[in-house]
Amino acid sequence: YLYLENGETEGQSYTYDRLDRRARAIAARLRRHYKPGDRALLIFPPGLDYMATFLGCLYAGIVAVPVYPPDPARLNRSLPRVKIIACDADTRIALTTSAVLPLGQQMSQMDADFATFDWLAVDTIPDAEADDWPGPVTTPESIAFLQYTSGSTSDPKGVMVTHGNLLYNLRDMATSWFNFDGDGRLVTWLPAFHDMGLIAGLLFPVYGKFPCYMMAPRDFVQQPVRWLEAISRYRATHSCAPTFAFDLCSRKVTPAQRANLDLSSWIMAGNGSEPIHWETLERFANTFRGCGLAWKTISTAYGLAEATLVVTSTPPGE
Repeated sequence: YLYLENGETEGQSYTYDRLDRRARAIAARLRRHYKPGDRALLIFPPGLDYMATFLGCLYAGIVAVPVYPPDPARLNRSLPRVKIIACDADTRIALTTSAVLPLGQQMSQMDADFATFDWLAVDTIPDAEADDWPGPVTTPESIAFLQYTSGSTSDPKGVMVTHGNLLYNLRDMATSWFNFDGDGRLVTWLPAFHDMGLIAGLLFPVYGKFPCYMMAPRDFVQQPVRWLEAISRYRATHSCAPTFAFDLCSRKVTPAQRANLDLSSWIMAGNGSEPIHWETLERFANTFRGCGLAWKTISTAYGLAEATLVVTSTPPGE
C-alpha cells in the first residue's frame, strides 16, 4: 500500500508483511482491553493507519464501525450523525490517530456522551505488541464490521456484514468484476467509510494479492487529473468511481494534461454508487480515447451495503 500525499507525492507505504504486523499490534492492544464482539468507531483521515486498524479489528474480533470524520469547522452539523451511529452501534470505543485526538476533545466538549468514550490513537501502539496477539477468534458467521448507509433521506442504518459475507463478495468480484490474470494494480481515492471505497478500494487488493495506491478524496476533487495520472504512472489495471468523477475528469482535464497520460493499462474502470449516465461515460471514453482508454474498459455496476457490495456488473471487456 502506498499513500500519495496531495494525490501526487509518494508518502507512507506498507508491505503486506508490515501491514500484518501493524494489524497484529493493534489487535493485541484491543484484545487486552476489550472482548470479541465489542464495537469500535473508526474515525480516521485518509491514510494507512485506517487500513491497519480495520484489519486489526478483524484480527481482534472487534466489530469495526467506519464513520465519516466530522468536520472540526462544522461540528454542529456533522456531530449528530456520528452520535446516531455510535448510539445505534452501542459503542463507547473510538479508534483514531494522534492528529485527530484534538477533534475527539472537541466532540467531548460539545456532547457529554463522547466524553465517556475510550479514545485510542493507534499510531502510538508499538510494533512490538504484535508478538502479544493471541490469534483469531472469528468464524464465517462472526460480524466483521457495521456498514452504515449514507443517511441522506433518513437516519443512517447499520448493515451487519459477516466475515463470510465479505469473503464471498470478494471472491465473486475476483472471478467476475475484477477478472484479471493476477498481475493487478489498483488506484483508489474513494472514502474508506463507504462500502465501495472500503471493499473494492482497500480490501480487494489484499484478497487479490496486488499493490494499492491511495489518495484522499479531496485531492482528487481539487485536481481530477491526479486520479488519471496515478493510473498512468503506476500502470494500474483497476480503479472505481461514481459517475460524477467521470464527468469531472471530462470537463476539467486539459488537452495538455491528456497528452501526458497513458491509460492503456486500465482494464476495469468500475462505475457505481450513483445513477449511471450513458452520456457521461460516452463523453469520458471519447475524451480519453487518445490516452489509450478503451470503451470496453468501463464497467457499470450496481450494489448496496445490504448485499456487502456488488450485486451486478458488466464484466471487463464486454
